[in-house]
Amino acid sequence: MPVLDEFYFDSCSCKNQIYVRQWIPDGEIAGIVQLCHGIGEYIERYDDLAQYLAERGYVVAGEDHLGHGRSAADHSELGYVGETEGWDLMVGDMRKLYERLRGMYSGKPHFILGHSMGSFLTRTYIIRYHDGPDGVILSGTGHQPKLLLHVAAAMAKFSVGKKGGSFHNSLLNSLAFGSYNKRIPQSSGEYDWLSRDTAVVKAYEEDPLCGPVPTSGLFYAMFNGLKEITSVNNIVRVNKDLPIYLYAGDADPVGGYGKGVRKTYDEYLRAGVKDVTLKLYEGARHECHNELCRADVYSDVLAWLEKHSLDHTAVNKTDTEQKIL
Repeated sequence: MPVLDEFYFDSCSCKNQIYVRQWIPDGEIAGIVQLCHGIGEYIERYDDLAQYLAERGYVVAGEDHLGHGRSAADHSELGYVGETEGWDLMVGDMRKLYERLRGMYSGKPHFILGHSMGSFLTRTYIIRYHDGPDGVILSGTGHQPKLLLHVAAAMAKFSVGKKGGSFHNSLLNSLAFGSYNKRIPQSSGEYDWLSRDTAVVKAYEEDPLCGPVPTSGLFYAMFNGLKEITSVNNIVRVNKDLPIYLYAGDADPVGGYGKGVRKTYDEYLRAGVKDVTLKLYEGARHECHNELCRADVYSDVLAWLEKHSLDHTAVNKTDTEQKIL
């Protein structure tokens, strides 16, 4: 059985403590998977996937982002990431955890798996940092039109200026997420777009740490983060040797029902990234790791990790042999 471990570290906000949860294998360690969760949730929702990977040799670790889960000082702070600097703070906290895990598990292949907003943060990370990880997995990602992002960011900026970054913005929340159930026949709840598994949706609806209306500051941060990661000038800065695996449901509105995910995949290829893989799961909605097909999703993620862990080991072995010679 994997061993659970918890710790906190100082956020880049210089005000908050960031909560981290680890699932540690009880045997030999094959690699590290750093999880990066989505908006309006927290890291413990990934327990099933983390247990699965840890039982197969991978240390799995992830933080509750600033303004999420146990990293929020109280319920009123859920969704608050600062006035306008939240994206930089969350990416900076990812970096802090990355460096700490690198030190704890030196020499092991290190991967980042980001879901939804976590995939957007991960895409920002690989634009800004080129000294790792050894591969990234993007779950439930997408690609939004440039004009829409500029308008949305301007609306969020106006709201921050008028009511402050801590204002829980129902209007922007409705504009951002209000249409996500439109293709679901006989939708019975606000969050049916997350998964076809009704137990998952019910648990999310009943969880006090899930689904708070995001603040204007968080919307401002995310919309500007999306502008950064969809800029062609930024995409070409990604390390061309970085393996990238994108997976999503073809019924996921965040990914434009597959179209936005394919566009992201195509843009990495056009930028010259050599190893890009795309998988769309038929009928699956936003949270593939919580979908009816989750067994296939877990197996596919593991297969990709194992392949690229072997590639990492082979490269390191070759480098060592060359140094000896």
